[in-house]
Amino acid sequence: MAIIGGGPAGLLLSHLLHQRGVESVVVERQTREYVRSRIRAGVLEWGSAGILREAGLGERMDREGRIHAGSMVAWKGERTFFIDIEKHCSRPFTAYGQTQLQEDLDEASDARGGVVIEGAENAFPHDVLTDKPWLAYEKNGVEQRIDCDFIAGCDGGHGVSREAIPGEVLLEYERVYPFGWLGILSETPPIEHITYCNSSRGFALASQRNPMLSRYYLQVPETDSIEEWPDHRFWDELQKRFPPEISDVIVTGPSIEKSIAPLRSFVAEPMRYGNLFLAGDAAHIMPPTGAKGLNLAISDAWYLSNALADHYTTGSTARLDEYSEIALRRAWSAARFSWWLTSLLHRFPEEGEFGQRIQESELDYLASSPAYQQSIAEQYAGLPL
Repeated sequence: MAIIGGGPAGLLLSHLLHQRGVESVVVERQTREYVRSRIRAGVLEWGSAGILREAGLGERMDREGRIHAGSMVAWKGERTFFIDIEKHCSRPFTAYGQTQLQEDLDEASDARGGVVIEGAENAFPHDVLTDKPWLAYEKNGVEQRIDCDFIAGCDGGHGVSREAIPGEVLLEYERVYPFGWLGILSETPPIEHITYCNSSRGFALASQRNPMLSRYYLQVPETDSIEEWPDHRFWDELQKRFPPEISDVIVTGPSIEKSIAPLRSFVAEPMRYGNLFLAGDAAHIMPPTGAKGLNLAISDAWYLSNALADHYTTGSTARLDEYSEIALRRAWSAARFSWWLTSLLHRFPEEGEFGQRIQESELDYLASSPAYQQSIAEQYAGLPL
């Protein structure tokens, strides 16, 4: 298999295929250092953690990741509630940064002698409707070609793989949110629980990467720039949004990374076209509120590697034929949960005070209803694969 993209989806797919005796070549436009530098997700569902452990990739995760039994929600500037995920579904989740996972995948690739071609420009799939597809790319200005059985597009939302599917075949569904997330990393001890906050000033999130690395976010207008948010302004606004019992224990410090990410929901159908398969962000983008993007990349790689291994073992195409349907069912479930959580926790100015009070009423109900808590816990921890 030729794999376009050396991020988590592409490298995990390559790793899983290697374990099943299937050869692969990964082409990546950027350098390894650039891919590692992208600050992304940091929460792994129980199923994702299980896949990584089964693949021999869980040692560092289990050593450095932080196991969480649930998450905190704050609202009205005074109320807090703990969603006890372990109590409701016996499935804790793990805080473990995508950067660390990327490093683990790089090291595993090196250890097995995996072929990863960096600096591969203008990659594009060809003849994917035939049984002899091939991948073209350029390296140092020289055109190259990989002949293969299958091609996996793991090259993200702005990659080329999806462009190989004709417009009359590809369906794209998108919702763009009218705000972004301003996030910072700081070398400060995080608060005890990952905490979501619905505030009349806008959404806020306290997350974590390790015992001395915190990740915080603020909802900001999509027109804001990083220059408008020096550290002192960020910390001041963050503490105003959280209730005092939380803001009083937040340890502030210089940011070591700061960025603004737009929020959108996006799903492309189908995730298979001939012998081209899409996986990860190439097929779906989730708002980070539900922490589903990285987990979907992992489940896509797992579904696809199992289908390919079955094909090479038995000659059957049944699981390959089912890949798109199965992966999309999970993607739409994640899209619905991420959309719901985004809608519940963020400030939508066009909805006025009525919208704010509706959100607060729903959060009041969540805090009082064990059945509602069970549903949210199941979806947050991750439904069975």
